[in-house]
Amino acid sequence: MAFRKALKGTLIGGGAVATAVGLSQFFEYRKNQARLAYVEAQGELKVPFKDALPTREEQLSTLRNTEEFDVLVVGGGATGSGCALDAVTRNLKTALVERSDFSSGTSSRSTKLIHGGVRYLQKAIMKLDYEQYMMVKEALHERANLLEIAPHLSAPLPIMLPVYKWWQLPYYWAGIKMYDLVAGSQCLKSSYVLSKSKALEFFPMLKKDKLVGAIVYYDGQHNDARMNLAIALTAARHGAAIANYTEVVHLLKKPDPKTGQEKVCGARCRDVVTGQEFDIRAKCVINATGPFTDSLRKMDNQKTANICQPSAGVHIVIPGYYSPDNMGLLDPATSDGRVIFFLPWEKMTIAGTTDTPTEVTAHPIPMEDDINFILSEVRNYLSPDVEVRRGDVLAAWSGIRPLVTDPSSKDTQSICRNHIVNVSDSGLITIAGGKWTTYRSMAEETLDAAIKAHNLSAGPSRTVGLTLEGGKDWTPTLYIRLVQDYGLENEVAQHLAATYGGRSFEVAKMAQVTGKRWPIVGKRLVSEFPYIESEVQYAIKEYACTAIDVISRRTRLGFLNVQAADEALPRIVEIMGKELQWTEQKKKEELEAAKNFLYLEMGYKARSEQLSKTTEISLTPQEVARYKKRFYKFDKESKGFITTVDVQQVLERLSIHIDENALHEILNEVDLNKNGQVELDEFLQLMSAVQRGQISDSRLAILLKTAEEGLDLRGPVSVDRSGGGV
Repeated sequence: MAFRKALKGTLIGGGAVATAVGLSQFFEYRKNQARLAYVEAQGELKVPFKDALPTREEQLSTLRNTEEFDVLVVGGGATGSGCALDAVTRNLKTALVERSDFSSGTSSRSTKLIHGGVRYLQKAIMKLDYEQYMMVKEALHERANLLEIAPHLSAPLPIMLPVYKWWQLPYYWAGIKMYDLVAGSQCLKSSYVLSKSKALEFFPMLKKDKLVGAIVYYDGQHNDARMNLAIALTAARHGAAIANYTEVVHLLKKPDPKTGQEKVCGARCRDVVTGQEFDIRAKCVINATGPFTDSLRKMDNQKTANICQPSAGVHIVIPGYYSPDNMGLLDPATSDGRVIFFLPWEKMTIAGTTDTPTEVTAHPIPMEDDINFILSEVRNYLSPDVEVRRGDVLAAWSGIRPLVTDPSSKDTQSICRNHIVNVSDSGLITIAGGKWTTYRSMAEETLDAAIKAHNLSAGPSRTVGLTLEGGKDWTPTLYIRLVQDYGLENEVAQHLAATYGGRSFEVAKMAQVTGKRWPIVGKRLVSEFPYIESEVQYAIKEYACTAIDVISRRTRLGFLNVQAADEALPRIVEIMGKELQWTEQKKKEELEAAKNFLYLEMGYKARSEQLSKTTEISLTPQEVARYKKRFYKFDKESKGFITTVDVQQVLERLSIHIDENALHEILNEVDLNKNGQVELDEFLQLMSAVQRGQISDSRLAILLKTAEEGLDLRGPVSVDRSGGGV
């Protein structure tokens, strides 16, 4: 039965492949169109702010003092920024406002893939859904364009689909080959089949039992928050007035002189930083607010029906050793039918995502159930030799997808990621739904609708092939020049080139001298990540207003490791405080807000609760005895607790020197009742959590173990060497 099902799927797939070939040829003109647009975009567009961007204050001044814009975009995510770029490159006077930071919502919390959607293609074939097929076709075209216009932020990534049943091999192969054929000439690299031995060679962590082989296909991967920012900055360089932390209070309306009907003509806005309110008038207002689409639509008309069904997607980050450096993994059928990706990203491993209905919120929190679901599914595909521990989760986040759906629908898994463009009776243009990869085509369609609805004078879109911020002067070997010209570490130079592209020289010029023989410049914010202090200064030029902006979107430290981000925060706040002239009170508030962000939105809370919720000590009597022995080597006076002084005394005997503040932080991680000391019960809880994999990198556990081993190696001091007690 299973074989017949596979055969049927393969035959259907074969017919669909033939169809795809024909349609791919039919749409080949898009490639030629892209080439023409590229020449036009690069050769004729004016770039008024080529050398230096206007400051945020200058941008706000432009927003306040311009009599009327052609287009006002509300929302600074990928789609909103794309709309602003599309509009300004059509020579429309353009404004964009974002109530938080650029990419602060869904656009920075994605799976980091630029893809057409393998599973959507599967649905298109099985259900003979032409609309889904065209969505995949469009996305694959946009994938190729995005890889071209931002080569520093994106690259092709091979993704492995492991096969554990023989009958699945032709079934999956037909589907993946169709994916290649739909892409046509824009296929990144051809997919291929691997034998079991080759699959394990490429992905040694893979579960061997019953493995038949694997299929490898290619999609794109990018740094989503930086890509979003690059789109917004490119719009600014072409003359768009953009401002983050500027929220819409209400929409402005005026009667149409012909019909007398109320028409949207701008928005009352508030600068979140200063509290100052002002009006922005525009011929056309575009609503590109993602999950908050319905909120702005209700500002226009309270009675309008909701068109968005929010869905939460949780991702986790675990150490890089869980996956190869350049090979992802796709689990096409999890225990509940969802798809899970397991991908290398920024030298870590990212796994996700879940897909569950949720409420709209500006601060989504990753839930423990979702984290454990992802870990459970990952374990199903990895070798039993690889212990996937809860304590290895370095960061976790939740993003809200703005899916377009019927208000009565509750099943978010079946909702299509297609987008809609809606023009209200009052002229408000709404773009909703869609996916990251198709942001540009969505923006083009939105502006076409806006131009038609409001009779704006503008030509066709010019964003196909338009290079984004940092992409123009980037080359794969650019980092070598950074090393040679500025004396940066190789890893730091590679990071700067991959983050800022051709603009990385500006960051390098701002880097401070280290005072060491090597590297000559570039002080790191934390030792294990290549982020340097001058990036904080440069972030302000990129409109960063808060410490959260720096740790989450200008750098990705908060998304990669919450503890490392927490460690870097004091220095980040100090640098920003100096640049932005913050008071001591303001610095304190920024530090507290950033710590709260890491605790709630980046999974620090779920991580820390792994210890505090471990009320039971599941250790054998022998283990309890061993750990008590270790504890009392530090608690010499048998007080029942240890303090920083106790640990410091032992470390001094071993000639180990640790800063007192750092030592206090190490103990504070385990001090559950926060009384300044680690009690025996707390220590045993810690060791029990370590044993169960709930805590994997406790600094105190490792420090005490290392110190104990050092003491044992030294052994008792002989009478002769002690001076005989004389």
